[in-house]
Amino acid sequence: MEKIYDLIILGGGPAGLSSGLYAGRARLDTVIIEKGIAGGQAATTSDIDNYPGVKNAKGPEISDVMRNQAEDFGTEFITGDILEVDFSQEIKKVKTSSGEYRGRAVIISTGARPKKLGFPGEEKYTGRGVAYCATCDGEFFTDLEVFVIGAGYAAAEEAIYLTRFAKKVTVIAREPEFTCAKAIAERVLENNKIEVIFNTEIIEASGDEMVNYAKFRNNVTKETWEYKSGENFGIFVFIGYEPITEKFNGHVKMDDKGYIPTDETMKTDIEGVYAAGDLRPKMLRQVVTAVADGAIAATAAERYVSELKRKSGESQDEKSKPKAQVEKEAVKNKKLGFLKGEIAYQLREVFEKMEKEVIFVTIVDESVKKSLELKEVLEEIVQLGDKLELEVYKKGENPEIEEKINADKYPVVALLDSEGRYRGVKFHGIPGGHELNSFVMAVYNLAGPGQVISVDILEKIKEIDQKVNIKVGVSLTCHHCPDAVIAAQRLAIENENIEAEMIDVLQFADIRSKYNIMSVPAIIINDSEVTFGAKKIDEILQMLKK
Repeated sequence: MEKIYDLIILGGGPAGLSSGLYAGRARLDTVIIEKGIAGGQAATTSDIDNYPGVKNAKGPEISDVMRNQAEDFGTEFITGDILEVDFSQEIKKVKTSSGEYRGRAVIISTGARPKKLGFPGEEKYTGRGVAYCATCDGEFFTDLEVFVIGAGYAAAEEAIYLTRFAKKVTVIAREPEFTCAKAIAERVLENNKIEVIFNTEIIEASGDEMVNYAKFRNNVTKETWEYKSGENFGIFVFIGYEPITEKFNGHVKMDDKGYIPTDETMKTDIEGVYAAGDLRPKMLRQVVTAVADGAIAATAAERYVSELKRKSGESQDEKSKPKAQVEKEAVKNKKLGFLKGEIAYQLREVFEKMEKEVIFVTIVDESVKKSLELKEVLEEIVQLGDKLELEVYKKGENPEIEEKINADKYPVVALLDSEGRYRGVKFHGIPGGHELNSFVMAVYNLAGPGQVISVDILEKIKEIDQKVNIKVGVSLTCHHCPDAVIAAQRLAIENENIEAEMIDVLQFADIRSKYNIMSVPAIIINDSEVTFGAKKIDEILQMLKK
């Protein structure tokens, strides 16, 4: 019989993780479906200093703690894109790229994405000077000047973060003052690397290959001024967010901006469906308000599910106890250097599902420090799965295998299937940060069972009958990058004509320079066409057919 969860949580940001924690404590059989790394926008925020009870918190760290808490109470995590939903019946259905799931209640917590301004040059120079994520792209602007567009929390916080890399940061705010908390605004105004220009808007950006010109207008005096530079500079846009709710259009009530209204219990207009976090219309969108929403939504969902079970005569305590802590601690206490105990435990859970063996092949160039580091990381990873093997060769030791996997950059690791065939999946860089997720999914998709893929998409992949190379330039701090890497590598796994390489472009200055990469993910097709931004399988397929 197909499993029915008590609660399905869509999105693993602070609201979703808080829901998972509260639902787990309430003994609901709960699953969180997240397309990428848990934590949402919090996982990409460098410093969080306004979360009560936690001083000087790092976004990724607090996100990891939230996930661990939810897991400790038995909440399950699944990686997948939401494709369709059906909330019309008592048992709700959610179709994802990882399969279809059914649940008695659903919490929608898919969050929000950065807005774009629409000024001339914004789209053209995205990835070549125009950016939207400081933690993803900030390092590309080391010793360059950057402009930050916006006056809210995100603009202020990211302006401070960018001073780690840029030689100067100029904040352009159309408002007469900051709209965020005074304490944060004061930190910006007091920073000697930041200049703030109020009542001003950007109206144009341009350049040659990269941004080196911008035009601005004072919205009070209507005067315009230009900024020209002999070198490249950056424009980071932080003007707010828009809700990620398209998949729920027609299934729950929304306002004219796409936000999902709820009552005080986070209930939508549909029985058993709740919404939490930044996709709700509200005054303040911060981690603290998101986790509050999640806690309330989970509590309301627990009451709803309990009433359903009472009416149907089902047991109120069918869920087994949380995972055995003895087993978990055994993995967490392994003597590992790169992989921390909690991460090791999560990886082992994935690797236990493998149906076939996967062989890692790494060619070590001893003159490259990262190549030696990659070998050590892989040696730790293979300890976590009985179906994982590692082959290590020094550069020049085995020319046949080097040719087989097209080893032309170091560090390098290629994935071979159980029959020793190279399946077109390579990583040039350490699979750490957010890219650990794409590495694990490459193993999972190659070994099986793998993420569910539609017959229609699979047929289109099989139609590609010419050799194609896809390079996905990433940074390990980019939360958008794994989506593009996973999509490209899935194409390679399904078609022997396709090769997909993950490249940590901060390690390869020649590639950054050759393709003018100032933002990630950067998708390079056959060493010529370059496209920026996260892409799904169908979008990359369209790029291949041009």
